[in-house]
Amino acid sequence: MRKLSRDEWVAGAFEALVDGGIDALRVEPLAKRLGVTKGSFYHHFDNRRALHLALLAGWEAIGTSQIIDGVGEAAVGPAEQLRVLAHRTMQVDPYSDAIENAIRAWAATDEVVAEAAARVDATRLDYVAGLLRSIGLPAPLARRRSNMLYRILIGEFMWRRAGGPATTKREIDEIVDLLIQPTT
Repeated sequence: MRKLSRDEWVAGAFEALVDGGIDALRVEPLAKRLGVTKGSFYHHFDNRRALHLALLAGWEAIGTSQIIDGVGEAAVGPAEQLRVLAHRTMQVDPYSDAIENAIRAWAATDEVVAEAAARVDATRLDYVAGLLRSIGLPAPLARRRSNMLYRILIGEFMWRRAGGPATTKREIDEIVDLLIQPTT
């Protein structure tokens, strides 16, 4: 029987979470799904909760930290960074969308997951508000517009999940153009 690395366990757990929710993350069914023994699991994790925490850390890194770091590398200036961020986060990626939705559903039933989701939300909102402040918007307006963009993004996930068409590149640009407008 083959051996899995910790990262392979986490990747397999993400797939199981997407396919079957939190109940799919029981050790024995997950090991069977991955074609390994439960012993392989316990080689990398003390218990099921340790796997849960690894999933949350992976989601936070991939879905937030790596995106923010990539935006800073891809664009110069806060307006362009906001545009790159909007395009990257609103692009169609069924797997990332499914992970985001699965984590959100899980957060409704688990306080630790809800706290992680709140931390991720705060990081994302603070980043966008910071970009908007750098453009010259006053802090309260930057916060409101950051909240608006995040709500649009969450709506986009739900819209696509229900079979709706993805927001076009032109529409994303128009959203960003509206967000960066100064007050009148």
